[in-house]
Amino acid sequence: MSDISHDRLMQCAEIVGHTFNDLSLLRSALVHRSWHAEHGGDVTNERLEFLGDAVLGWVVADLAFHRLAQDPEGKLTDLRRSVVNMNALSDLARAKGIGEFLLLGRGEDAAGGRDKSSILADAFEAIIGAVYLDAGSDAAFAYVQAHLAASIEEAIPNLDKFDTKTRLQEYCARSGKQAPVYAVEGEGPDHERIFTARVLINQREWGTGVGRTKKAAEQLAASAAYDALVEHDNA
Repeated sequence: MSDISHDRLMQCAEIVGHTFNDLSLLRSALVHRSWHAEHGGDVTNERLEFLGDAVLGWVVADLAFHRLAQDPEGKLTDLRRSVVNMNALSDLARAKGIGEFLLLGRGEDAAGGRDKSSILADAFEAIIGAVYLDAGSDAAFAYVQAHLAASIEEAIPNLDKFDTKTRLQEYCARSGKQAPVYAVEGEGPDHERIFTARVLINQREWGTGVGRTKKAAEQLAASAAYDALVEHDNA
């Protein structure tokens, strides 16, 4: 993409879900450092990403604090981590089709940068930063809440299983097994995509999980695999 026109920016704003008073903020949120390296002039989206990350952390912390009013700090942290991570944010960006609007350098574009989770997650955080600067804290809060409320509700019943990937990996190491390998497939339209994860250990499938994000599916699969392995080893 040589650049992005006003019409394309308006189209992007529509799929982003915010009416920008200053479209240049949205454009800045789409500028990857590879574009800057080739074209110069533009600042990258990294400053907006920094701001958006802080706004995102604040909003999710607020939502977690009030949603889990009787739970200890550890549960609040687990909830925040479960919805504020590269996989979860890139899934949101991917579902909206943000990748097609990114300003990437030729090399990064050719290497599939429009679908790279790290680039998509960074761009989504940059967009949150742009919304904050464009319309203020209330609008940014509402924007994050609208996009993450469903993920928060889905994560809450599974908080006890949040760190099961680490627990499974440690168990495999202690018992002399190979490290778990996760195979994830998605199906359905982007806005309602469902992911199914399988856990393979020593070339054998030990557990599966289904979720609205890859992270959630992997965590549930790891939980099932851990239980199956422990039962098998103690039989």
